[in-house]
Amino acid sequence: MSNIRYAFEKGKAFIPFITCGDPSLDVTEELVLAMEEAGADLIELGIPFSDPTAEGPVIQEANLRALSGGVTTDDLFLMVRRLRKRTRIPLVFMTYANVVFSYGTQRFIRTSAEVGMDGLILPDVPFEEKEEFDHVCKMYGIDFISLIAPTSKERICNIAKEAAGFIYCVSSLGVTGVRSEITTDIQGMVELVKKINKIPCAVGFGISTEEQAKKMAGFSDGVIVGSAIVKLCRQYKERCVPYVKEYVKKMKESL
Repeated sequence: MSNIRYAFEKGKAFIPFITCGDPSLDVTEELVLAMEEAGADLIELGIPFSDPTAEGPVIQEANLRALSGGVTTDDLFLMVRRLRKRTRIPLVFMTYANVVFSYGTQRFIRTSAEVGMDGLILPDVPFEEKEEFDHVCKMYGIDFISLIAPTSKERICNIAKEAAGFIYCVSSLGVTGVRSEITTDIQGMVELVKKINKIPCAVGFGISTEEQAKKMAGFSDGVIVGSAIVKLCRQYKERCVPYVKEYVKKMKESL
């Protein structure tokens, strides 16, 4: 049974995203532990990639900072191995197909399982092409997380049937980034999923304020926040941990 389900057992889940290696891997490690202490239920670890197509400028720049700092996929596996001596919080990698391909799909997923990862999100892999990753994930007990977008209407049912872990509901078209308003019919998307599969649904893309988080949690099982946290890492660099911790605490309390 998937470790990810624990994230949704204590009420609405708060899921922060950070780019690994921004500002450094040591700080990334501290951030994971601090965010768990602040109430995070599951953490998305972004593996830096040179062309992150689903990301807005904030996370794109974080990717480039991490890469210019020399972070490698092997470094991240070692970091997760160290983290697993100190925490059992569900952890999910978010990256791009190319990162997995270039490492070797089977080798990447097998190593993810060995170090203690629970799931994998590849936003550039459409539902129709997920099989080559999904079947390897199943072999090693990793949940391959599906995304549904406002445009996926007729595909939502097919995606929901085969989903594992949780479903990532993309709240708005375009790339990640803070938005002043979210107008997508999230409730309709979630209701469609739940008719087919009782799997948890978490909403991401554009959420940054407590008000937005509270509103989205009203329609779903959890809220994902990335850009607002990555901005704090950019602003405070090596000193960012207490600021991120305070932000996560406030967001979790708003749910």
